[in-house]
Amino acid sequence: MSSTNLASAVAEPFRVFVGYDSREDIAYRVCRRSLLRRSSIPLEITPIVQQELRDAGLYWRERGPTESTEFSFTRFLTPYLAGYRGWALFVDCDFLFVDDVAALARLAADADPRHAVLCVHHDYTPTEATKMDGAVQTAYPRKNWSSMVLFDCGHPKNRAALTPEAVSTRSGAYLHRFMWLDDDEVGEVPFVWNFLVGHNRVDPADEAGTAPRAIHYTSGGPWFERYRDCEFANLWVQERDAYEAEEAADKDVDGSMQAPPAVVSVEVDA
Repeated sequence: MSSTNLASAVAEPFRVFVGYDSREDIAYRVCRRSLLRRSSIPLEITPIVQQELRDAGLYWRERGPTESTEFSFTRFLTPYLAGYRGWALFVDCDFLFVDDVAALARLAADADPRHAVLCVHHDYTPTEATKMDGAVQTAYPRKNWSSMVLFDCGHPKNRAALTPEAVSTRSGAYLHRFMWLDDDEVGEVPFVWNFLVGHNRVDPADEAGTAPRAIHYTSGGPWFERYRDCEFANLWVQERDAYEAEEAADKDVDGSMQAPPAVVSVEVDA
């Protein structure tokens, strides 16, 4: 990392935007805890809450039949919400981080300037017709590439293409396949940072290189009854139990649980 990039990384927290779905509130909370607990650098974690974006006039597309989560499209507002500056990470809420996200911050800081995004280049075709709590499972090119994305928020193509209007009107293919970019502008992240449960495997001959660093319960996680015994369920349950124990200790006198923080407002330079 150059001295300039290092100084920039130290100057402010690394920004992480997590897709929020009201049906998976506990998944968001556990994901957030797993990020914070293992990070060696300061983090600013913001949930992307669709209703708050609608209320702010930043998102208005009607929900389609293939949208399995409330953040299917709102994820692409990450550069806008980050003020179109610096790097920021978007991640689905159904992730569990088991390693230090600082490694992803370093990948971003050292990225080729031509790269507008960095992600895992999965070759993934789902085998089930439904996922999670009965949502339709769809197959398309670059499936799951957009589930964990490092965005260069100030990249000219991201600034031009990922506006509230575009995210509210552009097709799913255009957004999820990164069609506003040339192929060589989509950089690659090692698959261990988006380790798909049921698809990726740990190689016994190379455990250090293939063991997950961020587990993605892409078809459904232990917070759904159908997937309570899925692979790596025990790790998520341990994290959830630790989170709930902390919340019980810190709970307000009236017994209320803290709501997820609101989407941050941003000022964008012209």
